[in-house]
Amino acid sequence: MKYLVTGKEMKLLDQNTTDAFSVPAQVLMEQAAMVFVQKLFSIGRTWNKVLILCGNGNNGADGVAVARLLNQGGTEAVVCRIGEGNESELMKLQSAIYQSYHFPEVSWENVDIEAYDCIVDAIFGIGLSRPIRGNAEQVISRANEADAYRVALDMPSGISADSGEVLGNAFLADATVTFSFGKIGQYLWPGNEYCGNVMVAPMGITQDSWLERKPRFATLEQEDLSLLPRRSAHSNKGTYGKLLIVAGSVDMAGNAALCAKAAYRMGVGIVKIFTPVENRQALFSLVPEAILSTYDKTVDEKKLIEDLKWADALVIGPGIGTGENGAKMLDVVLENTSVPVLLDADALNIMARSTERFLLPHTDMVITPHLGEMARLTGDAVSYIQNNLTEVAENFANQYDLVCVLKDFRTVTAIPYGLTYINTSGNHGMATAGSGDVLSGVIGSLLAQGMCAKNAAPLGVFVHGLAGDICLQRQSAASVMACDLADAIREISK
Repeated sequence: MKYLVTGKEMKLLDQNTTDAFSVPAQVLMEQAAMVFVQKLFSIGRTWNKVLILCGNGNNGADGVAVARLLNQGGTEAVVCRIGEGNESELMKLQSAIYQSYHFPEVSWENVDIEAYDCIVDAIFGIGLSRPIRGNAEQVISRANEADAYRVALDMPSGISADSGEVLGNAFLADATVTFSFGKIGQYLWPGNEYCGNVMVAPMGITQDSWLERKPRFATLEQEDLSLLPRRSAHSNKGTYGKLLIVAGSVDMAGNAALCAKAAYRMGVGIVKIFTPVENRQALFSLVPEAILSTYDKTVDEKKLIEDLKWADALVIGPGIGTGENGAKMLDVVLENTSVPVLLDADALNIMARSTERFLLPHTDMVITPHLGEMARLTGDAVSYIQNNLTEVAENFANQYDLVCVLKDFRTVTAIPYGLTYINTSGNHGMATAGSGDVLSGVIGSLLAQGMCAKNAAPLGVFVHGLAGDICLQRQSAASVMACDLADAIREISK
């Protein structure tokens, strides 16, 4: 797991390093400039002439320091000052050093942008909170049109470090070299599309600088697969948990089948599916390993309650519909379950009618809404949710004491009053019907195997995305189907 930070958190870490460990800001800036230069050459290209666009703040000062180091190392670098307003103290210092060496500078009005094979953006960095206007907006537009490799220093100018929002106009980078920790806006849409290849470079600000205040955000890595439940030689199917899936409606067996198949691939010992009798034949064919518990025209409440007593964890919602039977099943589950429960799809649409029911005492609960379902739960516009993923997920998780898995290109998993995870696995090939059913099966399986919800949800999301990445290695994105995702899970190991 690696931590991600907001712009404000990074500034606090910077200040903590100076105050608590007596590392001067000038030293940190020199270290940042050195590692940026190292990363610039690690890209694998030869730079003949580098243009560095510098604002008047500390990001611009970083840029001037980089230009000096490049020139001293034999690569021609030219500083182009873009900033308006007062210079920061570090900018005054770096400018004085740079000018004392008589290294080249150019005004934007006189620059021949096509003469450069690399453009470095050091205009605003992580501190920007307002839309870009005026001269800077024009400079960024022209830089984006240039036939040069573009590298952002710490953060592409015009992208919010906290949300990934485009603030008016933004530098379109081929690569971003950011310092010490990744920034939230580099991983959330649309900011991730402007960052290119994000390279996190150590420059003297470490976890020690957190002091007593850890960051709120994290992302999982390949090493975190070690958290997956272990298998024992001396075991049986009961050892690995019993998952009840309440899914499907008349002539809709696919949701239940995908969920069950994914759960088995994730390692659960036994799956039972509570579904209409009409789905029996299809499910016997699609998932012969599953136990079926069926009902006819109306829900058999006694049977469902007995199944709830049997289960170690529960998934409810995929394909159940929002009519009388779906509502009745959800009522029975919420009133009688004593095990962890995952609510997805139609279960969430039913809950949207009276979200105060989330406030009632409940077991460990995970919800997995996509943007449309979240809009129904909160009353917010889809566009607002998409631009405020972390905030919306965190608020809902905290308000209702549940784990909120808000699905999007970068799925956000918010733990109530805990970490918020931004998932970086997966791809656009997963935008296909049934993908969410597979995710529910994965997380449900981990819950049934005894993993707590705050770990099962982000890890399940990560595994689900890795399955999508495996699929994309074999086939085109357009051809990926949910059943491919379920099958690919078997290739993911600790």
